Amino acid sequence: MPKRSPDKAPRRSAYDQALGLLSRREHSARELKTKLRAGGQAGDEAEQAIERLQERHYQDDDRFAASLARRRAAQGYGPLRIQAELKSHGLGDAAIREAIAATEADWEAIASTQLRRHAGTRPAADAAERSKRAAFLLRRGFDAATVRAVTRAETGDPDLGLD
Repeated sequence: MPKRSPDKAPRRSAYDQALGLLSRREHSARELKTKLRAGGQAGDEAEQAIERLQERHYQDDDRFAASLARRRAAQGYGPLRIQAELKSHGLGDAAIREAIAATEADWEAIASTQLRRHAGTRPAADAAERSKRAAFLLRRGFDAATVRAVTRAETGDPDLGLD
């Protein structure tokens, strides 16, 4: 029996590598393929491994999308930011809409909480400060209507906000 060099571990299969990645957290099929390719797996081996994982329901893009959408909403991100991130993972528009809807998030409440954490409880002193607060919420991925509602609620003036 030939001796194996102690510094050379046997190469793991694409399936084993992918299963190891999925054991830590959900991954999209695109993300798994990218990681497997970076780990030295051939493209066709990576695709076959992902197909096998999908057949066994270990990898599911819909489940991944729902998980990511819930996690990002809990972290205080808005639906537009979540949508962009899911799109970067190669998910379709229908799956993205479904995942965001499934969060059943109160986007206005989340935006309001993020604004309080960012700017404190005191109302904006002037229009420039209101603009900065609105820009913050827009960067977090909230739509203009939500930002308008939150910034108007903050000041108590229905005529202020984004128009």
